[in-house]
Amino acid sequence: MSTYRADPKDGVAWITGGSTGIGRSVARLLAKQGYTVAVTVRPNDPLDTLIAETEGMVGKVLAFPSDVTDQAGMAAAVAAIEAEAGPIVLAIFNAGAYLPVTGDNLRMEAFRQSFDVNVFGVMNGLVPVTTRMRNRGRGHIVFMGSISAYFGWPTTAAYGATKAAVNIIAEALKFDFDKMNIRSQVMNPGFIDTPLTEKSSFSMPAMMPVEKAAERICLAIRKGGFEVTFPRRLTWVMKLLFLLPRPLREKALRLSTRWKAEPLVYARRSTFE
Repeated sequence: MSTYRADPKDGVAWITGGSTGIGRSVARLLAKQGYTVAVTVRPNDPLDTLIAETEGMVGKVLAFPSDVTDQAGMAAAVAAIEAEAGPIVLAIFNAGAYLPVTGDNLRMEAFRQSFDVNVFGVMNGLVPVTTRMRNRGRGHIVFMGSISAYFGWPTTAAYGATKAAVNIIAEALKFDFDKMNIRSQVMNPGFIDTPLTEKSSFSMPAMMPVEKAAERICLAIRKGGFEVTFPRRLTWVMKLLFLLPRPLREKALRLSTRWKAEPLVYARRSTFE
């Protein structure tokens, strides 16, 4: 017997971080497919335009403001969604933060904020929703990862570390979720044209429009396996690079991202002056 796969007739799709980018596009497509889509965004991120865009569709979008870093608030959001809209059968943990980090400007705040949003922000929602899914005997979880999880890219010391953690969490929990009839998937996309990638300081090969990425994610939810990665012309090359010795991989990354290492020169005064 195959593990449960979410269907709009069974209940609600819940997405975190749906005000912009991939989350917003996925919410729109799921509403078009007939889901009631509960979207969790920060209280100051309006969803009025998304709700207006999906009016007249088979499904609908409902807003449930909460900060993913607020553990109690996320548990309350899960309870509110199920009380108002019905059981959550599909949870997509999409909310994320990308804070560029370079070796010459290390900041603890960038690492703390990245892990608070990208890792603990996932767990704050995952714990309460999977408890309810386990009690019902079925569910479907989607983790949003990244190809930056495969190995280190320039400026991704914080972001890539969080996405590697998300991949490990998803892989480890799959052993138990399978027994609980909870399907789990991790999406590891390449470079998607969203507000997050606008912050990048390096060249991003094979950039994909956000609408195309959302289509791939929704197709994977309906038919895909555990790991879904796209666009393949980039991500399968990345998987091959992972197998190379580190010096060769580093050289390939420098060429593909056009990253030029310029030596840092620090002026030091002589103690005898």
